[in-house]
Amino acid sequence: MVDQAAVPPPPMNPVAPGGSPSGKALAFPACVDQHALVDAYLDTERLTLRRFTTDDAELLIELDSDPAVMRHLTGGEPTAPEHYRERGLQNIIGGYERWSGNFGLFAAYDKDCGAFIGWFHLCPEEEGPLDEVELGYRLRQSEWGKGYATEGSRALLAKGFTELGVHLVWAATMLVNNGSRKVLEKVGMTMAGTLETPPDMQMVEGSEYGGVRYEITKKQWEQR
Repeated sequence: MVDQAAVPPPPMNPVAPGGSPSGKALAFPACVDQHALVDAYLDTERLTLRRFTTDDAELLIELDSDPAVMRHLTGGEPTAPEHYRERGLQNIIGGYERWSGNFGLFAAYDKDCGAFIGWFHLCPEEEGPLDEVELGYRLRQSEWGKGYATEGSRALLAKGFTELGVHLVWAATMLVNNGSRKVLEKVGMTMAGTLETPPDMQMVEGSEYGGVRYEITKKQWEQR
């Protein structure tokens, strides 16, 4: 899998599954301060996406602490808190500077009460062209099944193709991650090929089947 220095290295499956894996959702505060929605990167009917700040490490740590969220990423193992506190969050913020705020990893909030629900990303490869970008997301388990993944992904495709000069959007996930694959298909993306499972994901359920890459071009998006 491609290693992007400006954001935490994206795994083969950067998106949270939309199915119903076993395990209970972690308990998170229902709402946060509405000031969290200031300086929006993107608004949809129900969501606001904003850039992460240096105060947001705990949001990312909590998100990655749910085994169900990490099921198709690490086999359920949480991300070490030190990753975000020492370098991961700074890498995310550095991505905004690198790409003039146009691309990167963005915190997602429920508009109704300001609750943090996860993140979406739209960004080029480290040394890749700016008109070919990766789409991904990771949502709290409590927010699965509400259509947020589809809503946010669809809005990012529109922004990329109409405002940011993007000509190709791609995404990658595990072949067995049917929830994520359904989301990508709902937003108009089609499977473009298969991927080998990276060495650091061999412990993940279904790793023996590898991954799949989905794509959509601007022309295909306009013709949908």
